[in-house]
Amino acid sequence: MLLLGIDVGTSSIKVAIVDAATQQCLASAHYPEQEAPIKSLKAGWAEQSPNDWWSFTKLALQKAHASGNYNPTDIKAIGIAYQMHGLVVVNKEQEVLRDSIIWCDSRAVEFGDLAYQALGTDTCSSCLLNAPGNFTASKLAWVKNNEPALFEQVAQMMLPGDFIAMKLTGTITTTPSALSEGILWNFKTDALSAEVMENYGFKDDLIPEVRSLFSVHGEVLESVARELGLMPGIPVSYKAGDQLNNAVSLNVFQPGEVAATAGTSGVIYAVTDKLFSDPHSRVNAFAHVNHSKDSRRLGVLLCINGTGIMNSWLRNLMGRTLSYPEMNEKAATIAPGSNGLAVLPFGNGVERMLRNKLTGAQLLNIDLNIHTPAHVIRATQEGIAFAFRYGLDIMRENGLHPKVIRAGKANMFLSDVFTESFVNTTGVPVQLFSNDGSVGAALGAGIGAGIYTSFAEAFTNLKVLKTVEPTNTEVYEGYYQEWKKNLENKLANL
Repeated sequence: MLLLGIDVGTSSIKVAIVDAATQQCLASAHYPEQEAPIKSLKAGWAEQSPNDWWSFTKLALQKAHASGNYNPTDIKAIGIAYQMHGLVVVNKEQEVLRDSIIWCDSRAVEFGDLAYQALGTDTCSSCLLNAPGNFTASKLAWVKNNEPALFEQVAQMMLPGDFIAMKLTGTITTTPSALSEGILWNFKTDALSAEVMENYGFKDDLIPEVRSLFSVHGEVLESVARELGLMPGIPVSYKAGDQLNNAVSLNVFQPGEVAATAGTSGVIYAVTDKLFSDPHSRVNAFAHVNHSKDSRRLGVLLCINGTGIMNSWLRNLMGRTLSYPEMNEKAATIAPGSNGLAVLPFGNGVERMLRNKLTGAQLLNIDLNIHTPAHVIRATQEGIAFAFRYGLDIMRENGLHPKVIRAGKANMFLSDVFTESFVNTTGVPVQLFSNDGSVGAALGAGIGAGIYTSFAEAFTNLKVLKTVEPTNTEVYEGYYQEWKKNLENKLANL
């Protein structure tokens, strides 16, 4: 019995086919080969085509099938992970009305600020657990106010994972977790927030049917099954935002457990059973995959928009003459501190942990007689690690103190320089695992379809590849404090 996981990322769509009995990945593939483009029609805007996501999903699955490592007709359940906070709108015929306004788009901040003033601090902190900010509900408000003719055609709004499930099954559903990440869920009433809907002037029928995250969200249509080489009727039995799903892939379900990822964006994600609300909404709490009214499980999410994308930008700037492994090797030739070169990696939209300020990315203290491309690569990786420390200190202010952080050995965590900088700057050990988002989505599908009877059963074969302990914290603390001074000087002048 096989499970299919689909990870709708910003850079690409990745699929994995997992043997349910052994939890081993039999084949995986992604598309496109190079990073998918982000359309930025204006400064601070970021859009992608949902129809491209669907095309990429089909092409990635064709690549996986071509491996010959499995029989596609043995796939019995599908799980979907997706880039969080994006807005997809369709008409009654389920046709996409506009490109998706994705997670790092900054245009809706003003609408979130106005909603925060109208709803009040108490409602936002005790019911929504967040300010409306730049999340999905505010993005829809932007469409309503700036594209009114288009808004009149909207039959349903959804998140990216809901869209891929719709294309597979013809059914549109959502989950409490998805609505909470859009700041549309009231944690006191355990229902769609009437206050947010009324404030923005949204009708309830814009919201799809709400189903449990681990449940059937539709069955694969016969026409789609024929095109994809699958059996018709396969259930889509799991949908989760990518950071929640990253936690799932690392078996992070219970209070005190913490996951991290460093892909296009960087995230620390801590599970708690407390109603959590940062007074400045710099870190955010959403319903975790196993949250219920009777058993509270919230995921507290620190997000840094400018993470792997900063590393990618640097590679492009150098003409793509180096591969990422070669960049990591170059970085390792430079001593910690990068000979005084510093990088602020905040160039991918407003940063919530910086109170929705748009700082831009910066390279500081360049010495043309000393600094080489290798210095810039190391300073970039250290700057990203320092950004994680800055955000982790905000989580610590709010009473969250991770003892160990779990991460997949992927993306930035493939770099020894980044991993050691992260560990020594934060002072927290990191456990590295081989699982990734698409594998996690596949295992989530097995849970949702009842193939596994418990979370523990789904992760019996999850093993730690490596534990990296802090060994040089005093040295990195000095470099971090200098970096922090540069950042705070920049913020003071905005």
